[in-house]
Amino acid sequence: QVQLVESGGGLVQPGGSLRLSCAASGSILRGFSLAAMNWYRQAPGKQRELVAAITRVGTTSYLDSVKGRFTISRDNANKAVYLQMNSLKSEDTAVYYCNANDAFAGYDYWGQGTQVTVNS
Repeated sequence: QVQLVESGGGLVQPGGSLRLSCAASGSILRGFSLAAMNWYRQAPGKQRELVAAITRVGTTSYLDSVKGRFTISRDNANKAVYLQMNSLKSEDTAVYYCNANDAFAGYDYWGQGTQVTVNS
């Protein structure tokens, strides 16, 4: 049974920073290092959107609105992925979800989400 557990969310003032972590446990088919890791978010009344992604070779991509402010990284040895969020804005308020997928292996795992609230 694979589990993804997010942590690091909370309440922060505009302009502040948070670092989200996602730890994977269990046996991932083909191994964690081959998984594409993603961070999504969902704000109230809005659709879930892809915020940041990192491929198995470390290529990163970002939602336009977070470019230059957010950084995704991964630690394959510890089966973890991180999202460093700087210069946070009120519009970043959402539940943030960690996602792991491998189309070849045929899995798509999700964490339970962590709330990020940016409010003065």
